Amino acid sequence: MKKEAVLLYGITNESVLKDGYSLENAVEDAIRGGITMLQFRDKTASDQEYVEKARRLHEITHAMGIPLILNDRVHLVKECQAEGVHVGQSDSSVLETRRLLGSDYIVGATAHNLEEAICGELEGADYLGIGAAFGSKTKLDAKAFDIREYATITQEVEIPICAIGGINGENMQELAGMGLSGVAMISGIFGARDITAETSALKAEAVRLFGMN
Repeated sequence: MKKEAVLLYGITNESVLKDGYSLENAVEDAIRGGITMLQFRDKTASDQEYVEKARRLHEITHAMGIPLILNDRVHLVKECQAEGVHVGQSDSSVLETRRLLGSDYIVGATAHNLEEAICGELEGADYLGIGAAFGSKTKLDAKAFDIREYATITQEVEIPICAIGGINGENMQELAGMGLSGVAMISGIFGARDITAETSALKAEAVRLFGMN
């Protein structure tokens, strides 16, 4: 997987969408604005509902040229025709996920410290999402992360690392110079009133800050 895929990594959350946006419209606008990968996250949908939504999203992401990553639901990746899956520390291990999916799928993992990051890389993760950089509006139990640790982790881990957690256009610059490959956002993208315009501005800033790492 190319590190550019996590430069501006959008993660869905329908509850933050402004009036007038459907999930599909929001994803289309985010891709037009410049997101480089999409994670479909829906903690409440049944498997059937999840597959139906994911397939609709994959039609969009495939046509517009970016990978679709599922959140947690390893058993649905192939049925959804997704390009990969992201697993958290409390989900299926990277090792088990890789065993189930093989080498043809992207496997991302969450980490909160250097030990977890090294473990994720050794077990076969393609990229890591590490945080929460600035807390989180969508995961209320997320603990703030000392952003100085990003520099330490990126020196020890070779796979792409993106920061996640409360990141927006105002605080993104605080993550510069730490070896990150990009940032992942939920509300910063999908909570915007004009998703295309906001994402375009975020993409330009991400390229400036992380594009040469």
